[in-house]
Amino acid sequence: QNIELLEAYLVPQGYEIVKAASGEEALEKLSSNQIELILMDVLMPGTDGFEVTRRIRRDTAYRLIPIILITVLQETEDRVKGIEAGCDDFLSRPVDKMELFARVRSLLKVKAYNDLMRDYQIELEATVTNRTEELRHALEKMEQEITERKRVEDVLRESSARIQALTDSVQDAIIMMGPEGEISYWNPMAESIFGYTANEVMGQNLHNLLAPERYHETYAKNFPAFQKTGQGNAVGQTIELLALGKSSKEIPVSLSLSSVLLHNKWHGVGIIRDITEQKRAEEEREKLQAQFIQAQKMESVGRLAGGVAHDYNNMLSVIMMYAEMGLTKTSPDDELHKYMKTILDAACRSTDITRQLLVFARKQTVLPRILDLNVVIAAILKLLHRLIGEDITLSWHPEPDLWPVKIDPSQVDQVLANLLVNARDAITGTGEITIETGRITYEAAFCAAHPRLSPGEFVVLSVTDDGSGMDPQTVDQIFEPFFTTKAEEKGTGLGLATVYGIIIQNNGFVTVDSEPGKGTCFKLHLPRHPEEIEQVPGEDAGAIPQGDGETVLIVEDEQPVLVMVTTVLKTLGYHVLEAPTPKQALTIAGEYPQKIHLMLTDVVMPEMNGRELAEKMRFIRPDTSVLYMSGHAANVVSISGVVAEETAFINKPFAIRDLAKKVREILDKALD
Repeated sequence: QNIELLEAYLVPQGYEIVKAASGEEALEKLSSNQIELILMDVLMPGTDGFEVTRRIRRDTAYRLIPIILITVLQETEDRVKGIEAGCDDFLSRPVDKMELFARVRSLLKVKAYNDLMRDYQIELEATVTNRTEELRHALEKMEQEITERKRVEDVLRESSARIQALTDSVQDAIIMMGPEGEISYWNPMAESIFGYTANEVMGQNLHNLLAPERYHETYAKNFPAFQKTGQGNAVGQTIELLALGKSSKEIPVSLSLSSVLLHNKWHGVGIIRDITEQKRAEEEREKLQAQFIQAQKMESVGRLAGGVAHDYNNMLSVIMMYAEMGLTKTSPDDELHKYMKTILDAACRSTDITRQLLVFARKQTVLPRILDLNVVIAAILKLLHRLIGEDITLSWHPEPDLWPVKIDPSQVDQVLANLLVNARDAITGTGEITIETGRITYEAAFCAAHPRLSPGEFVVLSVTDDGSGMDPQTVDQIFEPFFTTKAEEKGTGLGLATVYGIIIQNNGFVTVDSEPGKGTCFKLHLPRHPEEIEQVPGEDAGAIPQGDGETVLIVEDEQPVLVMVTTVLKTLGYHVLEAPTPKQALTIAGEYPQKIHLMLTDVVMPEMNGRELAEKMRFIRPDTSVLYMSGHAANVVSISGVVAEETAFINKPFAIRDLAKKVREILDKALD
């Protein structure tokens, strides 16, 4: 009857009624109907009106729907209970029709205002321009109504607080500029990004305060048009530029600029985001991409170098050793002697080129030792002096108590020779080159701000010259294979690529500081090794070690190399057995009646590789020593099961003295 009475009052007034006979039914119908206002009895079966009100208010989808509680109760305690539950108004039963109309109209108007403000808030969160313009209209409209009802006034204050909280909490700077370019709004994030408080910047010219000098002329040309039309080159789009902070430090930012017409004058609203980290990430991505491309180039050249190394080194071995033998059989005054010397020099130069290709591609077979760089460098200083000539001063500044590093000593020679040749070529006339060693520790936090560095303890080898220097573009390319600034036929473009390959191969990194006209400094960082320093054996310049009739079995599938090594070892006094294939070597080992002291075998051969041959040989001749030789790249040798650090190994091409020393060393060790 109560519902029918209310329906009889409200339907003629144009209202659509949704009816519910209990609190639970009301909650169900609330979710399936568009409800603008709720009239609800306090006393109902099951859930009472207070509890239903509380449950509606806890749901964000319905919390703004006005609720009028209808009750026969007049006690203040019950009304307070209704207000605490979240109701908006009360009607006492019996319901007066005119009072009902007045309260319904009043709360529906407030509901309309609430809905309007919610829509404004959603639009304000989308863009600052729409939020500002729509808020102005909303405020003007609401100001016409606030004198009528105090409740509307409270709603307006609440909405304003929400907007302020929103602008205060966003992670972008929001700055408003007046019609003369003066700062009129400055949110907390603007203070965080630029370092100025709102009190420091209010009323100041935005552009003069935040824009670097180079932007001022463009601003002066465009600002008059903005004052007249609210338009400009930057309005309505997002651009990236540099801004100035309080310390005059340039800050990369993205700017979204819009305009708003207030009191017939154009104001600017800017949303500014600090993109320092984004830029740093982009630079890091570019650096990683460049490193990836460099690695691809290195891998390509490495595959090429590794592919030709075997045949190339085999032929170089033949050329070098026959040239050496020719030199021993001719007089230094003989014209043929000079020809042989030229052939040998050219072969050695070719060997260096192949070795540089393999080093640069990190495919060279190396024998790293734990050593003191100071000792290694001091031993080759005289050679380095001769390398750069008399017009250039070479200074040497070793760091006392230098940490040990692990690297092949010959690689140190290669690195210094390449760097000093480059430094020499960069100096016109007289000049100075300085070699220094040092120790340095990089913390992880420091390296995070300097992407070129890696954390840890490092020994630093520096080579500095006072030559012509390089511009940044050249510095970015110097480690690329075949890149050179030297005249044609003056360089191969592999020197610095070799340096880079050696240092990376030994788990280090390289930094370069250079400026045109002010010289160049290369800093090679090698990680500190925890173990004690090994003694690097010195070069023996004495007579070539000779054989004493020992039997050496040579296994080599390249006929010219087999003949050449056989000839050399016979000349040195060894008895030589030849095997062009591994199977023939095993046959000889099984049939030869006397002791075979040493097997000198190639690593990569048809039928089986050198490691497999050595394992089979161990069953037939367990007392025969093995010396491996190969002209292949290090990765191929490793795949074949031969690790240079763990076995007797000699790289092709090799000189007669190197072969003689290696063979004698292994035979003497077997006797011990």
